[in-house]
Amino acid sequence: MRRVKDYVLLFFKGVAMGGADAVPGVSGGTIAFITGIYEELLDSIGEVDVSALKLLFKGRFVDFWNKINGSFLIVLLSGILFSLLSLAKVITFLLETYPIQLWSFFFGLIIISSIYVARSIKRWYLGVFIAGAIGIAIAYYITIISPAETPTEPWFIFLSGALAICAMILPGISGSFILLILGKYQYIFDALSNFKLSTLVLFGSGCVTGLLVFSRVIGWLLDRYENIAIALLSGFMVGSLNKIWPWKSVVKYYTDRHGEVQPLITENVLPNQYAEVTGSDPMLFQAILFMALGILLVLLIEIAANFLKKNS
Repeated sequence: MRRVKDYVLLFFKGVAMGGADAVPGVSGGTIAFITGIYEELLDSIGEVDVSALKLLFKGRFVDFWNKINGSFLIVLLSGILFSLLSLAKVITFLLETYPIQLWSFFFGLIIISSIYVARSIKRWYLGVFIAGAIGIAIAYYITIISPAETPTEPWFIFLSGALAICAMILPGISGSFILLILGKYQYIFDALSNFKLSTLVLFGSGCVTGLLVFSRVIGWLLDRYENIAIALLSGFMVGSLNKIWPWKSVVKYYTDRHGEVQPLITENVLPNQYAEVTGSDPMLFQAILFMALGILLVLLIEIAANFLKKNS
């Protein structure tokens, strides 16, 4: 039986999960794992099934609430939402004002996170290597075929939410990372920052659907093909690095619905080429510094995880 102080602590665990998922590379699932609530989270999500819905429709609200561990879920989700809404304006500002530094930070996060995820593979064999290579190939292909602007139709926003929420509950891969690959990272954070209700409802509906449906599929894959699934995830992260390379040159522009000119297709360039093409400072030293900070953050999370395991 949880006391008030336990729920306060649970709320802040949710805040930490939301903060982790706000940046590509760090997973809210990792935070849940190291804070000791991962198994309870998966079990609670798993209880939202047909029998739970029957209880709800029959008006047996207390039984429904107890079955799905409602108090746990609502407090945790409140913390996650509070964190995402609080960070949205900050991240939107940083994307517009300090893009090279921010993308460099994300680049470092994903490099070390992919290594961290790969380390959890218990047994290496040919199938694992093939899965890793497939993950790299798929992610890289997505980054080169998807332009800077992906569809904003309702179905794509819904799909983005469904895929992002599945990543959120996996240790090692974040929902923001998936949004980044789908080209909807800045779009969703703009919606959060400006509270665009229609976009948020669509995205939230996709999140709920993905949580209830795809999370079971992911759980099944991890239960039966853990090493292959982890190798695929790790490869997916490595292949995505092409998408977040900090120095890009715009090849083609488009005019959005507000009449503003936006980049449509970009290509990666080296820092010295960036200076030649754009006439702007590539900020190489700062980029290296922020990559290092991203790597350090994940290492600190790992140290915290080991400390909690030893003292649990």
